[in-house]
Amino acid sequence: MKDLQIKTNPQVEMVFNNYPDSVRNKMLALRNLIIETAQEIKEVKIVEETLKWGEPSYLTKTGSTIRIDWKSKSPNQYAMYFQCTSRLVETFRLIFNNTFNFEGKRAIIFTLDDKIPTTELKYCIKSALIYHKVKHLPLLGL
Repeated sequence: MKDLQIKTNPQVEMVFNNYPDSVRNKMLALRNLIIETAQEIKEVKIVEETLKWGEPSYLTKTGSTIRIDWKSKSPNQYAMYFQCTSRLVETFRLIFNNTFNFEGKRAIIFTLDDKIPTTELKYCIKSALIYHKVKHLPLLGL
């Protein structure tokens, strides 16, 4: 694995610390999976970890923003969000329809009891982190 520079906004840690105990580890697991995937992509040198709409968000120069969050109005689920104007979720739905639950064109939804299919999710994360390099490819090159 290569060296990856992570530029973290200190307020992100506060958001993770404010998640209920039952959710915090799930959210940290998504964060770790995003960073692990970024480390495996040679084009990605820097990941910016910041807040967008108060949610932990991950940006790269070559990619589309990934956000993750849990909301108290749906306490048994959490999600990974993608830009709804991209082709990301519609492509993920074509390829992984029997693997994930989706919300419209913007999210992959997990329940607290789900065992996350990490191999498949890493394909989704990679596509988002290098979206501007693959958006012209059929099925984003997946």
